[in-house]
Amino acid sequence: MNLTAELHALRDERYAAFQRRLIPTLPPASIVGVRTPALRALARRLVEEGEAEAFLKALPHSTFEENQLHAFIIALERDFDRCLARVEAFLPHVDNWATCDQLSPACFGRHRAALLPHLRRWMDSDREYTVRFGIGMLLRHFLDADFRTEHLGWVTALRRDEYYITMMQAWYLATALAKQWDATRPLVATLPEPLRRMTVRKACESFRVSDAHKAELRQLQ
Repeated sequence: MNLTAELHALRDERYAAFQRRLIPTLPPASIVGVRTPALRALARRLVEEGEAEAFLKALPHSTFEENQLHAFIIALERDFDRCLARVEAFLPHVDNWATCDQLSPACFGRHRAALLPHLRRWMDSDREYTVRFGIGMLLRHFLDADFRTEHLGWVTALRRDEYYITMMQAWYLATALAKQWDATRPLVATLPEPLRRMTVRKACESFRVSDAHKAELRQLQ
């Protein structure tokens, strides 16, 4: 398969322009403009045709779409240890919020106990998107039955200036306010101002947070 030709055949220039505005940290020329459903279908094809392994080893990639494709192939892996190894190999090459957030392996949800120690390590990384990924996995897998109050401390203790880390912290905390109000609410007033404002804004935009709770949170802005 000529992957470059395949991606360009799927190109939608109007979508590329939209993506370039949405992900301003990437060079515009690196965004081809392939829609997510087409990339997911291509990921399944590469796996089914036995071409995925060679592609995963071909790091770094040159386009946003190749990184997206890489994330979608990893997400299809059912074996936890193999999936984890693939995530570890890929994380240093994740260079934007969209790929970071769409790197979401299904098998992680079936192995939460084994996953948890890796989240702490990722959140301690010096790489912006590795930290964001760790917080994102905490949000996806540990705000329901496996929630522990100490997880809130892992997120609020982070003192990082990177915008995309702060935004993920706020997203995590806003979701925690929706799902774990009693544990999360006392922490909001103690947050640094930019994070506090982002958290309150996101919580007030959420349909899962009650009107009464939103009114209380607005007093903290």
